[in-house]
Amino acid sequence: MINPAIRSRRLRHTALALAATVAVAGGLAACGTDAAAKAHPAATSSRAATTAAVPSPGLHMITANGHKLAFYVTPGHLPAIVLDAGGGLDASYWKKIVPTLAKKTGSEIVTYDRSGEGKSPYVPGPWRAQNAASDLAAGLTQLNATKNVILVSHSLAGEIATYYVRDHAHSVAGAVLVDASLPQFFTKSETEKFAAVNQQRIDALKGKPLTPATRQLLALADHYGPVHLAYHKLSWPTNVPATAIVSSQTPFPTPVDAQLWRQAQQEFVNAAPNRRLAMADHSSHDIPIDRPDVVIKATQDMVNQVH
Repeated sequence: MINPAIRSRRLRHTALALAATVAVAGGLAACGTDAAAKAHPAATSSRAATTAAVPSPGLHMITANGHKLAFYVTPGHLPAIVLDAGGGLDASYWKKIVPTLAKKTGSEIVTYDRSGEGKSPYVPGPWRAQNAASDLAAGLTQLNATKNVILVSHSLAGEIATYYVRDHAHSVAGAVLVDASLPQFFTKSETEKFAAVNQQRIDALKGKPLTPATRQLLALADHYGPVHLAYHKLSWPTNVPATAIVSSQTPFPTPVDAQLWRQAQQEFVNAAPNRRLAMADHSSHDIPIDRPDVVIKATQDMVNQVH
């Protein structure tokens, strides 16, 4: 039997081969559901006080844009800290971080399963970060977590965070972007290169049975070039502070792409004085797994800075 962690990393490498966004997303759809089911306890009242040092997260099934999404809320004081995992990953990805972060900050912690992950039903059609940002906004509105939140966004969720902050800058106090997919990376040459790889992979999948992992890859690859050339033109609001954490390995095995990834992170930080760069030494792209301490410290620092 293959160790789940090894299976997860193999699927992530498949995603890496497909395209930059898919690479950043990962490809854990095949094992994410089981992990989420084991990680999430039965639903409880999310804001009720408990005697435990760190209350258990409560499950809230939210209706967002006509479909259901699973949100998990660890009780604490507002404003909330919202953790958003990379593609193919569900809320259980943060299980090393949520209890410690809740204990250290006392804040309400919100995680969730995007469509097709964990307890959230699959929604057919192409995947778009704008739609995911709209889903997140609907969930946070229904949870009354809409003022001075701290976003902690990993990998593909960097795209969601970018769209979310542009539309809801008034509700975000700051962000921690964890090896995140940022607009600066998607230059014309990089986007065209990965779009070509996408097409090769799509052609190779024709006639083969559709699995949750390949379904996700196809949804992400749809109109990859135009989508990411448009994303490249976006900018992060200068009034929302951000910390960009970069892994020592980056998501890419090739030195050229890895260097371009690091360069994009630095360019993002250089664009405004209220941004800083942090390095997660001895870490793969899975910083929340390999170096949760780095994510927790950056989030604590952001909370102290903005509240």
